[in-house]
Amino acid sequence: MRYQIRHRLRYTYPEPVQLSPQVLRLHPRCDSTQTVQTYDLTLDPPPQRHYQNLAIDGSTEVQVLFSQPMRHWEIQMTTVVVTHRENPFDFMLAPWAVDLPVNYPQGLAQELRPYWDVPADPTATTWAQELWVATEGQVLTFLNQLNQTIYQECTYLVRPTGAPWPAGITWQRRRGACRDLTVLFMAVCRAVGLAARFVSGYHAGDPDWQHRHLHAWAEVYLPGGGWRGYDPTQGLAVNDRYVALTARPHPQDTLPIMGQILTPGVTSDLAYQIEMQEL
Repeated sequence: MRYQIRHRLRYTYPEPVQLSPQVLRLHPRCDSTQTVQTYDLTLDPPPQRHYQNLAIDGSTEVQVLFSQPMRHWEIQMTTVVVTHRENPFDFMLAPWAVDLPVNYPQGLAQELRPYWDVPADPTATTWAQELWVATEGQVLTFLNQLNQTIYQECTYLVRPTGAPWPAGITWQRRRGACRDLTVLFMAVCRAVGLAARFVSGYHAGDPDWQHRHLHAWAEVYLPGGGWRGYDPTQGLAVNDRYVALTARPHPQDTLPIMGQILTPGVTSDLAYQIEMQEL
């Protein structure tokens, strides 16, 4: 699939403010699942300096430095991306990774430690154990049933701002934004030792959608298949209708814009618009 994506963000402030260095994570990643053909980033007002960095996950971050106070800040990103993963199940698990527990070799386990060795959520742990028994410990069945259960049992809600809820709260409420449902999915995976990470990006969805939002889903590391995406908001395995920006162990490290207002006592208003068109 080939998509053109336009993402506009506008921050307004009640008085001139000074900003700290800002980090922009709006460049689609380039890997075996997607290719960036064109990319353009426009900033108003223009910064004193900006430069690209290679992030820890291999994605591109843009560091932006402003010297002058401002009353508004507008970011516009336009890109054309080709996605390649038509079949999300085109892999074969390593024989030792078919059933739980997945005993990663020592070197791989150490490399994946940030993605699985995190404090356990009690609710997620209990559910993970029940699901383990119900699926007889078969890894792919476990992941599919987890994905489908969150999709069927939880109501999706739009919550444009705020940190993800803890996994136990989301499951207790049976509702949440895509980032809440993703954190719940990740917590259950990690409770059985599966490495999982949080992905920020775009989902093509229904072409008639009038209001689009930045989307979130999870990726699980499957030996023999690498990182594979699961979207509990839609109940889908991630295919070529998704465009990823960045993927990290923790959601806060995937925010599209990260920085601070240095002027004391001032907050911002954010307006945004996302357009995603199949070419």
